[in-house]
Amino acid sequence: MSGRWARTMLSAYRFAGAAAYPLVGPYVAWRTSRGKEDRNRRRERYGVAGRPRPEGPVIWIHAASVGETLAVVPLVESILDYGVNIVLTTGTVTSAQVVDERLGDRIIHQYVPLDLKPAVSRFLDHWKPDLAIIAESEIWPMTILELGARHVPQVLVNGRLSDRSFTSWKKRANIAEALFENLAHVVAQSDVDGERFRALGARPVTVSGNLKVDTNPPPVDQRALATLQRQIGGRPTWAAISTHDGEEVVAAEVHATLHKRHQGLLTIVVPRHPDRAEALAAQISGMGLKVARRSKGDRIGPDTDILLGDTIGEMGLYLRLTEIAFVGRSLTSEGGQNPLEPAMLDTAVLAGRNVQNFREAYQRLLDSGGAKLVRDRDMLAGAVNFLLTNEVARHEMMAAGIATVDEMRGALARTLKSLEPYIQPLVVKARLKGANGR
Repeated sequence: MSGRWARTMLSAYRFAGAAAYPLVGPYVAWRTSRGKEDRNRRRERYGVAGRPRPEGPVIWIHAASVGETLAVVPLVESILDYGVNIVLTTGTVTSAQVVDERLGDRIIHQYVPLDLKPAVSRFLDHWKPDLAIIAESEIWPMTILELGARHVPQVLVNGRLSDRSFTSWKKRANIAEALFENLAHVVAQSDVDGERFRALGARPVTVSGNLKVDTNPPPVDQRALATLQRQIGGRPTWAAISTHDGEEVVAAEVHATLHKRHQGLLTIVVPRHPDRAEALAAQISGMGLKVARRSKGDRIGPDTDILLGDTIGEMGLYLRLTEIAFVGRSLTSEGGQNPLEPAMLDTAVLAGRNVQNFREAYQRLLDSGGAKLVRDRDMLAGAVNFLLTNEVARHEMMAAGIATVDEMRGALARTLKSLEPYIQPLVVKARLKGANGR
């Protein structure tokens, strides 16, 4: 399959859409969040702007969901210091809430348009971005092609390609090259990610490290923290956070195994998707365990076995209630979740072996002794038991985790350096416009 054939196919895709081209279609992001959209702003998904375009240069930054949004917040704040307008798009209601909490009206938030030509064109016609910055692994063919046709520089930051994505793209190498040649620069998370992007035709590629390392620890409501700490008292605790289907039951089974050895043990379970809480509470209660739900304001009593953290935006609260955290999507699901937040909050990190999406972070934590991988439920129970029993070993893991995060910092500065050739002309343009407008 020649490069010319791939470009012809992508050109046709620009007009016909994903349905006509199944080889490209799987990479189209239909982020409708399965009914969880803000209905009042649904038109934004079709490219209909909810706000007027500001005067002067505009940088479009896209971060798909909560993790990516939190990662780019320091980057957005640094760019705002240059005095350039930012339109920040996200794909979920939860990430929109994060944007509102962290950035407020300093930026313009919009829901990202669907990767269909009418929606993308309508969005670009209105906002006319001078630069597009895309976070992590958001490879949207229609959007990339339309930006390329308008000669808008596109930079992928915190770039990541999972094992599965890289394998899929390699099977369509010519299509990948025809897409990635539209990117002005790729700033990859790791050396492995950088080599993968180069293998698929991206040029130039630099490596920054993970922007998630340069974020602040998740915040906490001090009053809520004090209330829960009073309710828990001196009870031993451990947490299973960002859990996916099946991992909550594993955590409950670990609790049932350990609660006789550790008097008053409280297990904190924080599902990745809180909308599953009703079913989870019923399932765990059916195991003979008493559940307190955070979303309902249930009090943690002496006989409470499980605190179900079924709220959004309170990870900082849950992690400050314990010194041991199992990070989910790693035992019964694949890919893993971010271990850096618990590490930077003085927590010993445990996880299953399926952590490919955060390979470098876990490798650094494993090498330093800040994290340990477990094979199954029994091994998880053994690891939690060991850490609850051995205070010195637990505190050594906690200290190693914090030290590792500190050593990994610097991705923000390296990313800004890579972006400088694209941002500086816009800074000059903004200042000239400001001077002419006075």
